[in-house]
Amino acid sequence: MIDYKHLNHLPKHLLDYVIDQNYDQYSYIDHAVWRYVMRQNIDFLPKITHTSYISGLQKTGITIDSTPNMYGMNRILKDIGWAAVAVDGFIPPSVFMEFQAHKVLVIAEDIRSVEHIGYTPAPDIIHESAGHAPIIADEEYSDYLRLFGEIGSKAFSSLLDYEIYEAVRFLSIIKEDSKTSIDKIKEAENKINILTKKNTIFSEMTKIRNLHWWTVEYGLIGDLNNPKIYGAGLLSSIEESKYCLSNKVKKLPYSILAANKSFDITEPQPQLFVTPDFKYLNDVLIEFSKDMAFKKGGVCGLGKACDYKGVSTCVLDSGLQISGNFLNFISKNNDVIFIKTEGETAISYKNKEIVGQGVNYHSHGYSCPIGLINGFDKTLSLCSDLDLEERGILIDNFCDLNFNKGISLKGKVVNIIKDDLGNILIIQFSDCLVKYNDQVLFEPSWGIFDLSIGSKIVSVYPGFADQNSFKREKYAPKHKTHKKLYDSKNKKLDKMYRDIRFMRDLKTLSIKEIDDINDIFHVLQNDYKNEWLLVLELLELCINFNLNKILILDIKKYLIKLKVNIKSHKKFIDDGLRLLK
Repeated sequence: MIDYKHLNHLPKHLLDYVIDQNYDQYSYIDHAVWRYVMRQNIDFLPKITHTSYISGLQKTGITIDSTPNMYGMNRILKDIGWAAVAVDGFIPPSVFMEFQAHKVLVIAEDIRSVEHIGYTPAPDIIHESAGHAPIIADEEYSDYLRLFGEIGSKAFSSLLDYEIYEAVRFLSIIKEDSKTSIDKIKEAENKINILTKKNTIFSEMTKIRNLHWWTVEYGLIGDLNNPKIYGAGLLSSIEESKYCLSNKVKKLPYSILAANKSFDITEPQPQLFVTPDFKYLNDVLIEFSKDMAFKKGGVCGLGKACDYKGVSTCVLDSGLQISGNFLNFISKNNDVIFIKTEGETAISYKNKEIVGQGVNYHSHGYSCPIGLINGFDKTLSLCSDLDLEERGILIDNFCDLNFNKGISLKGKVVNIIKDDLGNILIIQFSDCLVKYNDQVLFEPSWGIFDLSIGSKIVSVYPGFADQNSFKREKYAPKHKTHKKLYDSKNKKLDKMYRDIRFMRDLKTLSIKEIDDINDIFHVLQNDYKNEWLLVLELLELCINFNLNKILILDIKKYLIKLKVNIKSHKKFIDDGLRLLK
């Protein structure tokens, strides 16, 4: 069962994406894959990574020999203010960002296969744990990740973004599955290429994902001519970490321009961006956010909300938050003067729904003029009772209000809703007529009119102000990840991995165990002619226990034969042998 104690600070809708890690699902082959990658990392990465990586491994409780247990990681992560959860592969970018904003590391529970030990396009526990977790122990970088999540979760997506997300998720699933045909992979890759070419006008989410890719996933840090690695995609792939520092990969100074640079998850990156330090990452992020709807508000922000076709929130300068599906608006001189939603709408203040202003009351939409009212030098929210009385805005009085951009409102005041400090939030009218020139925007027969008080829109972002206002359903990806299914032959192989793992932890080997090693080597040569990782573990075991030199020589010769016959094995075998010297 999932222990939610360390997730009490999360909104309930995020918990829908959390799954139980089910640690027992990991085979002994899986643990061997983890160990191989981590041994390579510990040997190679200290020379080329940011200084916080190795110390971060210790701080986050990640070990070399065993795939991380999320529960164990969380006991240690809490000391640096973070938590970890298991999820099923790629989750929607907006959800990923929201987890990050709450300082929760999202970890795909699956682990790559031996066939993809060097690199996998699918998110896996190696990438998330060995890549992301160690660097977040750096306080400055941790602050960047949290801020990135906070800003990214307020980015507007497009329908095309979700199509691309689904296509990338599908490709990552089938590419990791060894049973997938080459034709099917090419078809999936081609679909991504087609969608990417259609994506000529980048949404906020596309741009923020680009920044995330070129920093959190594939970032370099330090001197442009001799940078170090901090991106998780590079840290979790020895192949890419070596390749990325070569002259084949162009190094560019990191800047806001990276937001417009797309990436391809199926290929090594032709260029990477180098930040001088972690603080600079925050500087660029803050600069980028200035042009986002949640910072700009106004016509630009509301236009994005209308294009979004989902529930968004606009924030007035009074602090009122109107959440709904924005249908259209009226603007004048580049100022929004009237807004309209369709369907369920809720009005909140300080992220708390105002009593009586929820989706049951505003079930068919909401509309409201925005702006200063003639005769007032300030927004009504700041007016005192005396100010209102002088202008006839009293309960049971008929008022005639004219907004400074041409909208008029006539009606009888029936209620004035204030906050705890006495600031006016909403004025309710009966028998109300709202017009803009000759256009009727609200008429008396429609019922009570709720005037949200505010002179301008200061922020617009996707989602709800009060997370409890709307019924939120989990986004269900079209494709589920493919779980590994072991046939009898693979189960027999896994048992041999288990036996070798058990022997490695012994102080001495018995005659029977030495005979078992010979038997395993014989079986591998005859029945598992593509197997190289367990052969390496056999060799390591024989060397560590100083076994028969003839057997050691035979295993070495067999490995040489393997890397000659199967070219794709050569690099991994060579790297494994290098560690044994």
